[in-house]
Amino acid sequence: MATSLLSPCLGLPPKLKNLSLNSTTCSTSTFSSLSFSSSLSHSIFNKGCLSMRTTQRSIHNFSIVCESTPKKKADSAEKRTRQAEKRRVYNKARKSEVKTRMKKVLEALDDLKKKPEAQFEEVLPIEKLIAEAYSVIDKAIKVGTLHRNTGARRKSRLARRKKAVEIHHGWYTPAPAAATAS
Repeated sequence: MATSLLSPCLGLPPKLKNLSLNSTTCSTSTFSSLSFSSSLSHSIFNKGCLSMRTTQRSIHNFSIVCESTPKKKADSAEKRTRQAEKRRVYNKARKSEVKTRMKKVLEALDDLKKKPEAQFEEVLPIEKLIAEAYSVIDKAIKVGTLHRNTGARRKSRLARRKKAVEIHHGWYTPAPAAATAS
């Protein structure tokens, strides 16, 4: 029992704030005899952490003063940290998916723009890629990963790039600007 009491973390009930262990002789690693100042059983050493400090009263008398502190409960700040980390990983995956889809669409549009003899039917698979990218962007907005204006800007960027490719190949001609009414 003496060696288990010397371990760095033992429990005391919160009602016992101090517990004194007295020894008449002390060696450097063990105490030859220990006596409790209060009658306690081993089963009550399970409620908190025990901190010990040695005090010397005289040349041959040593005392160990044990102080009990209750176990620390999980802080709300620690829980917030765990929740924030989960959200960060989740949001990072969503944003990565949005960037990947946009990159695929933009690369496909660039390849189509560089083709000198491109046909209009070659836009159809790219439109499917655009629809998938729009879907991923809308889901990211819905769950709060992206702001709605950011999502709108990214969808607009894809649509403008597609329109630029269509204009480049002559598949779309923009309407002339209307004359201002006087």
